[in-house]
Amino acid sequence: MEAALYHLTTLTVAAVVVVLLLGLWNLSRGSNPSRSQKLMRWRVGLQAVAITVIVLFAIVHNYH
Repeated sequence: MEAALYHLTTLTVAAVVVVLLLGLWNLSRGSNPSRSQKLMRWRVGLQAVAITVIVLFAIVHNYH
């Protein structure tokens, strides 16, 4: 369980970074503002998931 949460943490943080970079790239090009908003919403949602997984990992790691 601990190893699975560790790898899931890595995946979720990587997903946040990818969406952040896509949003910055879209913003720097000055294109579609609705796409920027959509990417921002995705980033915020992925950050919430990443924080949840990190907290679960910390709980499992401390009890193990």
